[in-house]
Amino acid sequence: MQRKVGILTGGGDAPGLNGIIESCVRSLSQNNISAIGICDGFEGIFNEKNIELNLEFVEGAHAKAGTILGTSNKSKTEGREKEFLEKFNRLGVEGLIVCGGDGTFAGISRVSNEIKIVGVPKTIDNDLAGTDITFGYDTACAVVSESSDALRFTADAHRRIIVVETMGRTAGWIALGGGLSSYADAILIPERPFDRQSLLNHVRLRQHQGKRGLIIVAAEGAMARGEEPIIAFRVSGSPQAERYGGIAQTLGRWLEGETGWESRHVVLGHLQRSRTPTTTDRFLTVTMGVQAAQLVTQQKWGNAVVCRNGEVQPAPLQEVMQPARLVDPHHRWVQTAQSLGIFI
Repeated sequence: MQRKVGILTGGGDAPGLNGIIESCVRSLSQNNISAIGICDGFEGIFNEKNIELNLEFVEGAHAKAGTILGTSNKSKTEGREKEFLEKFNRLGVEGLIVCGGDGTFAGISRVSNEIKIVGVPKTIDNDLAGTDITFGYDTACAVVSESSDALRFTADAHRRIIVVETMGRTAGWIALGGGLSSYADAILIPERPFDRQSLLNHVRLRQHQGKRGLIIVAAEGAMARGEEPIIAFRVSGSPQAERYGGIAQTLGRWLEGETGWESRHVVLGHLQRSRTPTTTDRFLTVTMGVQAAQLVTQQKWGNAVVCRNGEVQPAPLQEVMQPARLVDPHHRWVQTAQSLGIFI
């Protein structure tokens, strides 16, 4: 009897999810293991919606953004554990490969004692515990970096400050990586609340030095000392009801009023998720997908596939279910930015 496993992608989409799916399916097929895809995350379990993942269906998926299975962060397992298990058991699979972030793993942890699981940590925010880097992060940084580089031309042309707002509620990895690689003039992250006067002095100094334009990269959760992140709106019933946003516009207006230097703002938003994966993310996902398939083949359930010290390897699933991995305020990238004269 042929072995069969399920593959599920949950939470926010991330460039590289399709690479995980394709590499898993192709590697599993080499060991005569078939796969079915769960559609739309946990909703696919509750709604009993799935598709056969054959080689023809997944071919070329690695080059696409998003996820060919669909995803969702709306459905929860809390209070519905019994229903989840009943409907999962109808699939006739021996286990499940779960690609997700902290919300997905928190949800699956409620049934993990009853289901065989191999985890593949995923988030563009790069803040999951247990792994040095998550796929999708490099692609998100590339969007920030390339956008900031392009916007510098128009900033210089019009003598403007342009504030670029990135994703990052509590972790500033995207703003830090994208801002540093584009040599932004200032980088603002949640882990290092900024001093308004110091930032103002920095901007005025650049103005005095004859700079035509400035690029400031700010994470959506960035804030001044003694202040709170700006809440754009609230979503009732969501695990993260408070949606941050507005730091770029607010900061730009404030700087314009204080310096007389015309300001504009750009919110990159979901552009950071929608680009096709970079080569770095493709290398990472093809390797992680093969490793996940090998864990299934060897029946080493209860493990996650992580990247540590530049090497993809298995680790206990519980290690990726820990609190978020935030930027150390004195991280070497922070020190590198300071060495370049970047305000952070």
